[in-house]
Amino acid sequence: MPQLNAYISFNGNCAEAMQFYETALGGKLETLMKNSQSPMAGQLPPGSADLVMHAKLVLDNGVLMAGDAMPGCSVYEGMKGFSLALTYPDASQARDVFTRLSEGGKVTMPLDSSFWADAFGMLVDRFGTPWIINGGMKEF
Repeated sequence: MPQLNAYISFNGNCAEAMQFYETALGGKLETLMKNSQSPMAGQLPPGSADLVMHAKLVLDNGVLMAGDAMPGCSVYEGMKGFSLALTYPDASQARDVFTRLSEGGKVTMPLDSSFWADAFGMLVDRFGTPWIINGGMKEF
């Protein structure tokens, strides 16, 4: 069975976002390759050397990958139509992560109890990434 991982794009601030996620989520940023470090560096658009070609954040039970959108190759239109969902064994862990991710962002649904979890909330972080946070899952 394949492993499903998220790969998100940023508009020139991928390095900052992934370093923030490393701290906020308690993961390990294993890869942060800039275009200038790539074997394809000479073939990439001018002015893109400092953009991130590939980043990989390893979490306890998953991987988050990302890169910056290339100038001239794609038009960055922001993040739409998805959310990254995190589920924690207990509500206190969910609260801690929710608080860290929401710093400088926008809470779209405050963290509260629901019929499926002791803690559930939604936010868009300061980098424009939408998150759903669950903690203390209930049987339903």
